[in-house]
Amino acid sequence: MEDCLFCKIATDAVPAHILYDDAHIMAFLDLHPIREGHALVIPKAHYTWFEDLPEPLATRITTCAQSIARSFKRLYQVERVALFYTGIHVPHAHAHVVPMHHVHDVTSSAYLADGPDSFSAPARLPDAQMAEIAKQVRADL
Repeated sequence: MEDCLFCKIATDAVPAHILYDDAHIMAFLDLHPIREGHALVIPKAHYTWFEDLPEPLATRITTCAQSIARSFKRLYQVERVALFYTGIHVPHAHAHVVPMHHVHDVTSSAYLADGPDSFSAPARLPDAQMAEIAKQVRADL
């Protein structure tokens, strides 16, 4: 994918602040971090969506992210480190690893109804609806 920013980073065509690099994956600092240390872990091969990743590759990304999370906990003295895939800005599967200094570090603004120093949980779905959703997902899996 010659126009893919992350493919270019994976082949050293574009510089990045590399945290980890092997034959299959690479981890580097996000240029627009949520918090200092915010890292991205990518497969070197191009996969647009995380659900397209072969299981061994997804596991490799998660294992790397766990190592980075442990490092963040030591370096930043945080209790939590978030791991999530979004794929919003770059269409190349990538995991975000973010040290969480505040409860809202990875929270959507839609959940900030009480202001930045509080947290309003989204409305709970009725149990019957939750049961139906779970049933549908189990059947689809």
